[in-house]
This record gives sequence, structure tokens and C-alpha cells, in this order.
Amino acid sequence: MNTHASTPGILQRLHQGAVAWLHGWWRLLHFAVLMFSMALTPASYGRANRPALARQLVADTVPNLAWYGMLSALVSLVLIRIVVVTSQSYGLSRFALEMVVRVLVLELIPLTAAAFVALRTTLPAGLELAQRRQAADAASGNTLHREFFPRVISGIFAVWMLAAVSCVLTLILAYLSLYGFTPWALAGYTRVVGQVFNPAVTLILVLKIVFFSFAVGLIPMAASSRISHGLSDMVRVFGVMLLIEVASLMGNYY
Repeated sequence: MNTHASTPGILQRLHQGAVAWLHGWWRLLHFAVLMFSMALTPASYGRANRPALARQLVADTVPNLAWYGMLSALVSLVLIRIVVVTSQSYGLSRFALEMVVRVLVLELIPLTAAAFVALRTTLPAGLELAQRRQAADAASGNTLHREFFPRVISGIFAVWMLAAVSCVLTLILAYLSLYGFTPWALAGYTRVVGQVFNPAVTLILVLKIVFFSFAVGLIPMAASSRISHGLSDMVRVFGVMLLIEVASLMGNYY
């Protein structure tokens, strides 16, 4: 009797949860289309909006680049040493460089760069906006141009910059760790790196960084625009990042 009586309530809660979930993703899609349309509009980069956009880009990129650059260099040196020593112990030294490039440059650096920007910049900025926005002006065009659009663009740009600089820095550290300060191994090094970065792998890496940046830049701001920022938005950001990472792994290794 109790089981039959509780079944409609369970179904109703499932229905409400599914509707709320779909509505949240629909709001995110609507916000993303709105931001992309602003990004393609020349007026968004006009004289009135350019100073705020420039300040936001510098504020969200430069401090993150300094901190993340040091952290990624330190972690990269440790992981490179671990890979090199492990490869030597198993007699696989000729594969050490390829393993370093695949593990660090292709997988770990883009993921950690996006997570660093999300935790240090976009999620706190989204929470700040959600706390001081009012429902009456949250969706106004002026607010979108002044508040949301610069933060979305700066979050996306910060992920691109951190990932690009860290990938180049890791490749340099890998060469120095494996061969030292000598130019004579550069030909073999570039040949191995070029074999790893074939056109398909390069395309997947670029797309992964781009989609990571979209997730990090758009989802927290979309949540702030509807005044409902919370832990669920963090879960949504990292859930989307996990799906992107799984898709990239399937594209690279299947």
C-alpha cells in the first residue's frame, strides 16, 4: 500500500528534476549563443567597451599565468624525472620523450590549466556577480556588455594562454631534462615530437583546449545571470570538462 502510494511522488520528483535539468542546460545554451553573438559584433569592442574588456583580460590572465607557470614547471620537472627514471629501469628509454609529451602536453596541462582558471577566476567571479546582481537588471543588455561579456572573454582567453605557455614550457623542460644544454639532440627531439603531434592529435588538442575554455568561461557566468550560483555550477563545469577529456582520449587512442 505504501509502495503504491509513494510511486506517484517519486515519479513526480523525477519529472521535476528532469525538467529543471533540461531548463538549466537550455538557459546555458541561450546564454552561450548570446555571448557568441556579442563576440561577433564589432560594437562589443568599441571605444565604450574596450577599456573594461582590456582590464579584465589583463586581470584574469597575468596573475594566473605567473602562478600557473611556476606550478606547472615544478610539477612538470617532477613528472618528467619520474617518467625518465621509470623508463630507464624497464629499458624503455627511447620511449621516455614520447611518454612525457603524451602524458603532460596532451592530457594533463590542458586539463589543469582549465581547472586552475575555473577555481581561481571564473567560479569566484560568477559567485561575486550572483551576489550583487538583482533580478531586475540581470538580463539587461548594458549589464551583459559591462559585466558578463568581459568576464566570459577573459576566462576563455586565460585558458588559451595558460595552456599554450605551459605546453611550450614543458617541451623546453623535457628537452633540458633528457639531453641537457646541448643543441646536438635537437634534430632527434623535434622528430619525436613531430611524430606525436600528427595532424589528428594536434586538432584534438586544439579542440580540447577550446572546449575547455568555453566550459570554464560560460558556465559560471550563465549561472550568475540567473542569480542561482552554487555548488551545482562547479559540478557542472567539471562534469563537462570530464566529458571533454574522455572524448579526447577516445579520439587519441581508439
